[in-house]
Amino acid sequence: MGDHLDELEAYSVFIIREAFAKIKNLGMLWSVGKDSTVLLWLARKAFFGRVPFPLIHVDTSFKIPEMIQYRDHFVKEWGMQLVVGQNKKALAEGMNHTKGRLVCCTALKTVALQEVIQAQGYQGVLLGIRRDEEGTRAKERVFSPRGKAFEWDFKDQPPELWDQFQTDYPADVHVRIHPLLQWTELNIWEYILREKIPVLDLYFSKNGRRYRSLGCAPCTASVESNASTVQEIIEELKSTHLSERAGRAQDQADSHAMQKLRVKGYM
Repeated sequence: MGDHLDELEAYSVFIIREAFAKIKNLGMLWSVGKDSTVLLWLARKAFFGRVPFPLIHVDTSFKIPEMIQYRDHFVKEWGMQLVVGQNKKALAEGMNHTKGRLVCCTALKTVALQEVIQAQGYQGVLLGIRRDEEGTRAKERVFSPRGKAFEWDFKDQPPELWDQFQTDYPADVHVRIHPLLQWTELNIWEYILREKIPVLDLYFSKNGRRYRSLGCAPCTASVESNASTVQEIIEELKSTHLSERAGRAQDQADSHAMQKLRVKGYM
């Protein structure tokens, strides 16, 4: 396990440093979930304890309260710069999950992210997505260009052979960088165990249920589980047949929900 995690860590750190060296104005999306928190941990390792770019958190105003408390605590403890994006206009007009899961996600997540990217002038954003998490994400590249309207053409992606990444893009092209693409959910938890990374208590079983994936409170459900420690989660993952995103309502709303969202600029 150690050798494999060392290889994953080194590869991800290489990608993070490459992005920082080649992308002029870089930010990192931090949802405060397990994947983006591992990405943050790797960024801190890459730059010897400090993160030389801002963290971007998209606040829909419907997040589970513990997520915001966790975010604010570690921003202060680790001395990080936080930029919060929020579609205040949509919220003022009453946008919520009852309008439709895909409609709500587009307005409160995709548009909010686009607005903060435009306002801050980020040419590139680091994200903690994994190929094994969801089918559409399996089509991603490590350095993934987006069009002027942040749209993603999954049918036309640059080749990345022998770890040769295209990093030279025109100023008007936005790039998403994915250092965790090759990781699996099991790798994430093994790394959390090895590194003793502090994660949200929501991931641990209480009264026979826990969260495997975190999002907005109205659209994220817990799953049956008795795993109350990181080691127990690892053992559970070795035998479970339940999808990681089984508790995410937007995935159930449409069989191609994530692809529809991500083509328009979703995480």
